[in-house]
Order: sequence, then structure tokens, then C-alpha cells
Amino acid sequence: MRPRTVTLVAVSLAVSALTLGAVAQAADNQVGTWKLDLAKSKYSPGPPPKESTLKIEAQADGLKFTIDSIDAEGKAVHLEFSPKYDGKDYPMTGMAGADSISLKKVNDHTIEIINKKGGTPLITTKSVVSKDGKTRTSTQKGKNAKGQDVNNTAVYNRQ
Repeated sequence: MRPRTVTLVAVSLAVSALTLGAVAQAADNQVGTWKLDLAKSKYSPGPPPKESTLKIEAQADGLKFTIDSIDAEGKAVHLEFSPKYDGKDYPMTGMAGADSISLKKVNDHTIEIINKKGGTPLITTKSVVSKDGKTRTSTQKGKNAKGQDVNNTAVYNRQ
């Protein structure tokens, strides 16, 4: 092959790889902006937040979460964390009692997140996106920072 042909083939392959990578990331059903539906959600122990918006973005081998909420007392809460789908612990700040988070992909519609303190699991969250992609249901079980049993179901609608 001539040098120009080799260069064109190399550029074409690079563009194809980048495009396929972007399509693979965009296909993650968790990705999107989600608004908490308080009427369909249940919090034990309560009280629930007054409102919450969850933004999930694709990143290399994982997800970036940005949560903006108004807690029960009316205080703004902002959380960000970026775990990979490898089940390893990643640092997390801003969540009461937890200092790290791990993430696993169960299937195309389900992920599992574990909040930990000093490596000890506190709360496990299983989040399932409906087949139509319009609803995300997160079920939380474990212990909160006060040692209370947590059994929450948070339902989010895609924005």
C-alpha cells in the first residue's frame, strides 16, 4: 500500500473505534437525568428528601453520578462520584457516614452500588431501569450513619 492509503485506513479505523466506543457508552440504560417521584417512593426510616435530581453520565468503564437534592430540612445537598463497573471501592464525599462506593453492572437494566465506611458495607442499592427506559427504581437496604435499618424504594422518572 502507498503511504497515503495506509494513513487513510488508519484514520478510518481510529474514527470507527471512537464512534463505536461512544455508541457503547450511550447505550447504557442508566445514563440520563432522573427526577425523584416522591408519590411513588417509600423511605424507612424517613423523612424523604423534598426533591432530588440525579444526573448519570457515561465514562470509561463506569458512570459519573451527580445528585442535587433538597433534604427534609430544606438544605441543599450536592453529591458527585465516579465509580467504574469493576466492583472496586472509589472515594465518595458528602454522604453521611460513607467514604467510598463500589459499582457493578448486573445486566443491561440493573446496577448494584454499595456505600461503605472504612471498607465496611453500609447500604446496598439495586437500581433497575424499566424496559421502556422511562422509570428507574432504586431499592436500598442496609444501615445508615445512625445505625438504623434502611429499607428505601426511590422511584425516578427520566427527564
